[in-house]
Amino acid sequence: MDYPQHRAPKNLKLGMTASEHIETGSAQPGLLPREDIETLIASGAIRSDGTIEDSQLQPASLDLRLGAKAYRVRASFLTGRNHTVAERLEASDTVDLTGAGAVLERGCVYVVPLLESLDLPASLSAAANPKSSTGRLDIFTRLITDGSDVFDRVARGYSGRLYAEVSPRSFSVRVHQGSKLNQIRFRRHGADEAGSSGIDDRALTRSHGHMPLVDGALDVRGGLILRVALGAESIGAIIGYKAQKHTDPIDVDRVDAYDPREFWEPIHARPDGRLILDPGEFYILASHERLHIPPGLAAEMVPIDPAMGEFRVHYAGFFDPGFGSRPDGQPGARAVLEVRSHEVPFILEDGQVIGRLVYEKMAAAPKLLYGASGVSNYQGQGLKLSKHFRAF
Repeated sequence: MDYPQHRAPKNLKLGMTASEHIETGSAQPGLLPREDIETLIASGAIRSDGTIEDSQLQPASLDLRLGAKAYRVRASFLTGRNHTVAERLEASDTVDLTGAGAVLERGCVYVVPLLESLDLPASLSAAANPKSSTGRLDIFTRLITDGSDVFDRVARGYSGRLYAEVSPRSFSVRVHQGSKLNQIRFRRHGADEAGSSGIDDRALTRSHGHMPLVDGALDVRGGLILRVALGAESIGAIIGYKAQKHTDPIDVDRVDAYDPREFWEPIHARPDGRLILDPGEFYILASHERLHIPPGLAAEMVPIDPAMGEFRVHYAGFFDPGFGSRPDGQPGARAVLEVRSHEVPFILEDGQVIGRLVYEKMAAAPKLLYGASGVSNYQGQGLKLSKHFRAF
């Protein structure tokens, strides 16, 4: 495979490969900022079938792109430690994503080789999430690697291709070669630790004292507790949106292109501040809290304890440093929640606990924070549909 050459960053020492630079003793454990991701690209530790674009780089993550074809598979799968994804795909039908792209049908499962691949040094592992826009379209997508028995995790020192499992749940979607559905972040491990760079509740409380993480009171229990906003006083007359059942396909590469009334039903606030989730339906809701992710931290929304409710609260759960930042230093953006009830109807009430943010240290604060470039679609957001829709 012929990979393009990339310009080495200015801080790369003469005679030292980028991978060696990443592994120097002075490097701090934690999630890599954009500048270190650029170093990995320059070294070939991150590779691509085409040039990696600046628009793919976020403050602490890299957007991954779909390749030239998708494989329609009977069911989701993991390779296990002794197999490759390619072996599992040999008998599958293919869908051409070049040119005008192709429609991936709702309810079907596809596996797509990505344009990017990895040759990581032993000090680095990686993790993936759907992009925010992907989750808000109810597209279920996960990263798969060769020889793995887990989704969305890349082992330390992994060398090989990357694949995306893609399953549209509410809408059929048109995708293209180069479409970006998920993102990957890289974690540097210290010499004497297993790679965890999480922030405990005590440290979160100290951080909140220096720079507010949320508006209002801080509630930390194994991470920052989030509550759902369902009352008119909490968020306004419209408290959410419910996906319609029968719609036209959505092209994931078209922005501000669709009338939301053709795809979504607005949900109006009730006097009692309640919402009954119907089984199998998909909802867009928002957190009661407004958030701010400080420059030296990133955060991931983790699933709620099943004992607290039979529903799923998110697909896309990664928050880059700088998300929610306002000029006055106060938290300025809500977390948008992608919610689906499971087997039975379930009542949510205004202010009910619905999610938890777990924070992690950056290896270094990125120079360019979320919201400082033109590709930050959700900075300062309230209740907001994906970027594909015009305002209601």
